[in-house]
Amino acid sequence: MGVNRSIIASLIMAFGLCMGALADGVASGDALRESYDPDLQEGLETTLQRLSLDDDAAREKLCVTVVDITNLREPRVAEVNGDHMMYAASMPKIAILLGAFVEAERGRLKLDQTNIESMTRMIRVSSNSDATRMLNLVGKRRVNRILQSERYRLYDPAVNGGLWVGKEYAQGAAFERDPLHNLSHGATAMQTARFYYMLETGELVNPKLTRLMKSMLSEPGIKHKFVKGLAGMPGVKIYRKSGSWDHWHADSALIEAEGRKYILVALADDPRGGDWLASLAPAVHRLIVPTRLAAAPAH
Repeated sequence: MGVNRSIIASLIMAFGLCMGALADGVASGDALRESYDPDLQEGLETTLQRLSLDDDAAREKLCVTVVDITNLREPRVAEVNGDHMMYAASMPKIAILLGAFVEAERGRLKLDQTNIESMTRMIRVSSNSDATRMLNLVGKRRVNRILQSERYRLYDPAVNGGLWVGKEYAQGAAFERDPLHNLSHGATAMQTARFYYMLETGELVNPKLTRLMKSMLSEPGIKHKFVKGLAGMPGVKIYRKSGSWDHWHADSALIEAEGRKYILVALADDPRGGDWLASLAPAVHRLIVPTRLAAAPAH
């Protein structure tokens, strides 16, 4: 899928490197671990039961984190197996995206037309060749150092890991498997949710680069899982990265609709996982976004 070159050119001009400050006065990503909401938790668990996914969750075959960030300063969190790490296929390409933007912010990587197009394809249509290209531009081990840094802690042994990229998205051996689980491409639902929360609070990179990063996550080009499940929901805008390989299925998204905003991340270890995630998305959506009531007939 091509990327419109005039749009790219305007993005380069509009989002030239700027060492802006991080957003002030907004809670850090760690605030999510202090913001569990009993009502949302009950709603999530009831939803899994209604979808007959509760047994799969009990066997740690399904991991879900939901974060209502309609009020960004007061997130509401629910999770099931939120810190269980699982093979996540292409979903950790968001870690390569972060690595590239961190290096761009530091003046070590050019946000030229070629790199912007490459990252956009990596996210929207999950291009493996572009993911491998950007991984090598940033530096294979550099991406994981950024994930583990004190600034981000998106891979943290204290919470059972998180996002990890230890192999090119190409043939060949892994160059650095994660130290806890020996995974080449891994994630936890909670740490992935933290990525999106920190994106939204402006804590990943400076504000202008944040807008460019979000633009790449918009307009998903693969219409399965969450995108399939939310099709037809009124007013939905989705910023998203998914992944699938063999019987592993993952999806992650920041979703806006009807004046509400939330993060949904799910990972599944089952051949049916893609269908699970497609059915989960609209059910969770209804927990956050009020259902429109039909107008009463006139008398």
